[in-house]
Amino acid sequence: MKTAVTIANRGVIRLPARLRQALGLKGEDQLIAETTPEGLLWRSAVTSPIEIYSPEREREFDIAEAELAEFLGKRAPGRKRAARPERKTGR
Repeated sequence: MKTAVTIANRGVIRLPARLRQALGLKGEDQLIAETTPEGLLWRSAVTSPIEIYSPEREREFDIAEAELAEFLGKRAPGRKRAARPERKTGR
């Protein structure tokens, strides 16, 4: 599909609704613009949100991991670890 687009004075590019629908694009979708020898290439961008942890948040993780390790290290009295079943070999 070929269609004309206009760049506004402030650099905003408006894609016609027919083109957005054909490509499955909606508001707030991100695109990657790349220059090529043939001209300008627009591609859909795949983005993933990230969280940058503060030192306080990292300490929360450390405390939770230490609590989990302590919990897993203790066994309830009178409970024994189950024996692993023996593996059968075809020999």
